[in-house]
Amino acid sequence: MKSDLFSGEHLVQPASAPGMSVQNAKSIRYVVDGEMLARQGSMIAHRGSLQFERKGQGVGGMLKRAVTGEGLPLMTVRGQGEAWFAHEAQNCFVVDVEPGDVFTVNGRNVLCFDATLAYEIKTVKGAGITGGGLFNSSFTGQGRLGLVCDGTPLVIPVSHHQPVFVDTDAVVGWTARLSTSLHRSQSFGSMIRGGSGEAVQLKLEGEGFVVVRPSEATPQKAQQA
Repeated sequence: MKSDLFSGEHLVQPASAPGMSVQNAKSIRYVVDGEMLARQGSMIAHRGSLQFERKGQGVGGMLKRAVTGEGLPLMTVRGQGEAWFAHEAQNCFVVDVEPGDVFTVNGRNVLCFDATLAYEIKTVKGAGITGGGLFNSSFTGQGRLGLVCDGTPLVIPVSHHQPVFVDTDAVVGWTARLSTSLHRSQSFGSMIRGGSGEAVQLKLEGEGFVVVRPSEATPQKAQQA
């Protein structure tokens, strides 16, 4: 059989080492030798001897998800083999988390990660009780974290001299040394007249980086997060 479909560009090559790697722009490959974690329903193919088990969030995690629509629905993958993960044909990226790092990520952008990473669903400081992204997942430890983003993300430096304001529906994540608060960018009078559609943003201050998707989350995708 002859076709460009079977060219080296698309053909999966033998794995060189255990762990996570970007297979292509839309998928991540994980060579499992033990255990790893992934977003529920994100496995698109696998081979070898692998088991997939739903991982509970605990009472606190379920409560946060019920109240806010945010959360991190996970499955544990155990055994020896290979698995490929993707989500809605979004672009895939891998972040190396080192000891001492803290990377805060919106749950809708998490695809998979090493079992050596610890995560905790936390309240975004300064977010009050309203606004998108009220609860995000903070990752610590040492390992690799696979992310998805609808489009190619922007990575914006933040400094003490120049804070960054991000739409709460567009933020993907940010690094440890940034503080957050809500910022209202339009007057009460403007809101009465219908508003600009950009009433409240997440303000990030300090030294670090914020990752932003090039579009706002639609209501349907926000509910699926």
